[in-house]
Amino acid sequence: MFNDFSLSPALLKAVATLGYSEPTPIQERAIPVVLQGRDLMAAAQTGTGKTAAFALPLLERLLQNPAHQRSPRALILVPTRELAAQVSDACRVLAHDLPIRGVLIYGGVSARPQLDSLARGVDLVIATPGRLLDHLQSRAVDLSKIEILVLDEADRMLDMGFIRAIRRIIAALPVQRQSLMFSATFSEEIRILARSLLRNPVTIDVSPRNRPPELVDHSVYHVDASAKHPLLTRLIVDGDVRQTLVFTRTKHGANRLAERLVRDGLSCAAIHGNKSQGARTRALDDFKQGRVRVLVATDIAARGLDITELPHVVNFELPHVPEDYVHRIGRTGRAGLRGQAVSLVSRDERERLRAIEKLLGRPIPVAA
Repeated sequence: MFNDFSLSPALLKAVATLGYSEPTPIQERAIPVVLQGRDLMAAAQTGTGKTAAFALPLLERLLQNPAHQRSPRALILVPTRELAAQVSDACRVLAHDLPIRGVLIYGGVSARPQLDSLARGVDLVIATPGRLLDHLQSRAVDLSKIEILVLDEADRMLDMGFIRAIRRIIAALPVQRQSLMFSATFSEEIRILARSLLRNPVTIDVSPRNRPPELVDHSVYHVDASAKHPLLTRLIVDGDVRQTLVFTRTKHGANRLAERLVRDGLSCAAIHGNKSQGARTRALDDFKQGRVRVLVATDIAARGLDITELPHVVNFELPHVPEDYVHRIGRTGRAGLRGQAVSLVSRDERERLRAIEKLLGRPIPVAA
């Protein structure tokens, strides 16, 4: 029970408001470690409750050690705007009755509201590396009083090439601090980063490496590249699928496929790194609310998407990196509900399929 963690009454009230009853495995193991002030290296997939696993004890520690000035005392770094907004929303709900102020910092939007918040003073910064580095270089933010650093989805930040920005940000932090690293996998690159950042960390692995969700039914269609689009339309229409998340490898491919699906009469939107934040937010909201039936996304844009009860994920193109297959299909088969993961595989993608099957340890059934 959350009462066992000795959290403040205000945080326990927020937990109850969110409808949490029993802690998830990552929460059960991580929260006591963070409350003790230990560094932490945790492997946890999206959808395991990891945000609350670091947000609850982080807020508790800020609450128990109040500061007399409003310099940021905690920093949460995330790879994408969508995940930043998701983490910010969770922290805002949890801190609703607490004297703790935060700011959300990412690119693609005006910097003025962020600068105004920083000038007024905040305790918590939730940020993507690029925009935060901009503010740091212009001296709009002072990170010299940071007590707790969280790197969320550290593997994706490395994949996106943020390592230099991360190291420059960390160089501005106090040496004496608590550092928490959350990653979907413990790759060698992640372990190298952890050795340079963490001090005698506790290691937690609640998601066996690259293990796909158990409630997902996988299937493969072997199809020529030119026939993928009509097959996708037929699968959605004939299957009467009301909500489908479709992955492409490129931004251009996402736009082109979305335009084709719209011509087929399907309500559809694309989401990728070239879209403005406003457009990305609208597309995701339309998809969640059922106003858009199909959301076409690239891997980077989809990182951090939290869509309740998503029934259907389609790999229009297989990812270059086998581990990304697990991340993609992890968007479905959640909240105790079964999901479907369909892959459309052309002849030139068969090597990628074999690499994915090797990672999973079993073949993916071919659809009839």
